Amino acid sequence: MNDSYQDLARFLKALSDPKRLAIVDMLSCGERCACDLLDYFSVTQPTLSHDMKVLLACGICTSRKSGKNTYYALCGDTLEKFEGVLHHILSPKKDCICFLQKKGKCTCES
Repeated sequence: MNDSYQDLARFLKALSDPKRLAIVDMLSCGERCACDLLDYFSVTQPTLSHDMKVLLACGICTSRKSGKNTYYALCGDTLEKFEGVLHHILSPKKDCICFLQKKGKCTCES
């Protein structure tokens, strides 16, 4: 299976949790301190830490430390990459899996 499918599956799995999706939405407005996220979502620090670890692992966001605080931001490069992969998968094209499967003949055109 194509590596980009594996990467996209990890990316979408990370976003499949409603809270993580809301965190990404919140980070779309700019960098946020972990304390702001904790306050907004009313979750414990270990719960937020787990969710952020998932988002960091697939490159959706980045983190930086400043003193005792951790700040999170979206990673634009990763988001652009996956936007492109998703667009490629959802768009008609000559290198479609169905064409590759029948060596140039799409099964839906039979």
